[in-house]
Amino acid sequence: MIRVEVEKVEKRFGDVVALKGVDLAVEPGELFFLLGPSGCGKTTLLRCLAGFYIPESGTVRFGEQDVTRLAPHKRNTGMMFQSYALWPHMTVAENVAFGLEQRHISKKEMRERVGAALDSVQMGPYATRKPNQLSGGQQQRIALARALVIRPRCLLLDEPLSNLDAKLRQEMRLEIRRVCKEFNLTTIYVTHDQKEALSIADRMAVLKDGEILQIGSPAEVYKRPATRFVADFIGETNFIDGEVVRSGGGMALVRTPVGELSGFLSDPGLELQEGQPVTLSIRPECVRIERQPSGDNGFPGRIGESVYYGELAQYEFFSGEDFHIKVFELNPRYLNRSGQDGLFASVDSDDVVVLVK
Repeated sequence: MIRVEVEKVEKRFGDVVALKGVDLAVEPGELFFLLGPSGCGKTTLLRCLAGFYIPESGTVRFGEQDVTRLAPHKRNTGMMFQSYALWPHMTVAENVAFGLEQRHISKKEMRERVGAALDSVQMGPYATRKPNQLSGGQQQRIALARALVIRPRCLLLDEPLSNLDAKLRQEMRLEIRRVCKEFNLTTIYVTHDQKEALSIADRMAVLKDGEILQIGSPAEVYKRPATRFVADFIGETNFIDGEVVRSGGGMALVRTPVGELSGFLSDPGLELQEGQPVTLSIRPECVRIERQPSGDNGFPGRIGESVYYGELAQYEFFSGEDFHIKVFELNPRYLNRSGQDGLFASVDSDDVVVLVK
């Protein structure tokens, strides 16, 4: 277990600045996610940590050691690629042992460590098979065992589940978390899949255009997004434009097209002025549809189009002719009320985030 630190790292490719002075600290044993759209810089940052890219400026530290310009094989990191990169002519055991051979480990110790690594990912019985005799999920486990067998100081994962089907991805998310925690590995995991990050990360960083916009636990980033981009990228949300009526104590009352709504500031330290334009972010699952108004944050309307998914329904809730928001309802009760007036939408102030434009 080591602490990984990145200080003011900048990386360029010609005229393109892929990383713009990034600062980041990953704690020992933490499962940390780098999340963002394609081209945001997350894989570039991971490759700077692995040693495949040397930044133009800034520092990368593993514990107390400056590894910014250290060769990849001297960093003792385990890297797991999106493609798995298994040798097709080698057996499972030979693939896992490859990194140990490069380190000139004795045959006896190699057998013991390969066996232990395969057992840790529940692939011991497959040691003599070739990669083309394995399913995608099994190949993924072998790639993970190969990264673990060298006993890395830090495990680096570059979208390892992108080639798997949806059901297998869900299973392997939990398997990766189990293995990382069992080995107390400091793990940095790149993905663009929000569900992947929300379900297993200890903390996460959201990147855009080579910069980190927000760092926090999955719940912090989801419930208290710092910017409109973060709110829109992580899950689904409704944006409502308005103007500040009053502000104080980390909250604000905002005048909107459907009346005054109160919510928490994305940054409690902000000082907002009366009349200042802001945007409210409200998650669809936080909105309740009721027959009577409930609390202060409510407005009348009707259900428009609805989509039934079994455990939940998705509605368009209209207030007036032009204004509408998306609503998710678990155990749906209002599926047959499309077009009916006399309904109300309400949301707790704790579930409304006030974003400065």
